[in-house]
Amino acid sequence: MGPGRRGLVAGVAALALLAGCSSGARHAERSTEASRGTPDQAAPGLDAARGFQPARKYQATSVPARLEIPSIHVASALARLGRAADGTVEVPSRWEVAGWYALGPRPGDPGSAVILGQVDSTRGPAVFYRLRELRPGDEIDITRADRSSVRFVVERTAQYLKTRFPTDEVYYPTLTPALRLVTCGGQFDFTTGHYRSNIIVFATIRS
Repeated sequence: MGPGRRGLVAGVAALALLAGCSSGARHAERSTEASRGTPDQAAPGLDAARGFQPARKYQATSVPARLEIPSIHVASALARLGRAADGTVEVPSRWEVAGWYALGPRPGDPGSAVILGQVDSTRGPAVFYRLRELRPGDEIDITRADRSSVRFVVERTAQYLKTRFPTDEVYYPTLTPALRLVTCGGQFDFTTGHYRSNIIVFATIRS
């Protein structure tokens, strides 16, 4: 991403991030509807509802802690990213460490988990310097805080002008687990101090 923290900000400044639905709310609504039977006649499905465990009681997927991409020799801890004061997605503060967008899905959960990383710095190449070299079939490994792991496989790598950042493709909810890796690329604009494009890797979970 250009020297220092300048790279990804321009590429994600206008993102409108989409929130998922609350499954817990839907379960509560179903339970309320099931309880509307008469005293001497149970509502349809009530027996099944009694044995159903709300999703909020299930063990949540552990947060991602480490990223490894063997084909390009990337091995990095994962910083936790949120939003900056201006509402944009934060970028990693350390050029050698990638970051996971923590307001989105966790890797392995349904949806597009997003990991961002710098492409370079004033000191040289950064963690995602070789991201553009990834090809279909390359593997991406995520280790979680509980030491479990999940593997993704690259589908494609693409370059987009920042003025045409594919927000829907990167952040839009999906029914299956997906992973997006984002950095900067293309030509560097010395006038603005930013790269003009983003490199994005699209990957799906290894079944």
